[in-house]
Formats: sequence, structure tokens, C-alpha cells
Amino acid sequence: MLELRPNCECCDRDLPFDSPEARICTFECTFCAACVDRVLKGVCPNCGGGFVRRPIRPASLMTKYPASTKRVLKPRGCAAA
Repeated sequence: MLELRPNCECCDRDLPFDSPEARICTFECTFCAACVDRVLKGVCPNCGGGFVRRPIRPASLMTKYPASTKRVLKPRGCAAA
């Protein structure tokens, strides 16, 4: 099951479980669409893989399967990419 991380690793933008702006790589590194497109140019800085739109978990399942609350942030944001 996906963690549904709550933020962009680069800019720390909030990415709620139902955000259409969330992008993930195969390791579930999580970034916002703007950082993926403009800064990272579609390449994950952690693993070198590509990104896809993160699936949206139905709200009715959020109580049983909640999203992660652990924020992951690159120390220097996108500058570290």
C-alpha cells in the first residue's frame, strides 16, 4: 500500500492524499508536479527514475488506511537535486 507522503521533498508544498499534483517514482519519492516539471525535468534526484501521478485513495478508506504524516524534505530543497 502506498504511504501517500504529505509533502513535496523539494519545496515542502502540502500534498494531501487526494492531490492531483502529487508525483511519485518507483521508490515512492514524492514531489509536486511543478518541481517535477520545472526543476527536476522528470528525473527523480534520489534514484534517477521517472515519475507518475500518484493514485488517489478513496476518502472512504482513509480511516482504515490513513496517509503518512511523516514529512520528507531534502535539506536544501531542489537545490540539492
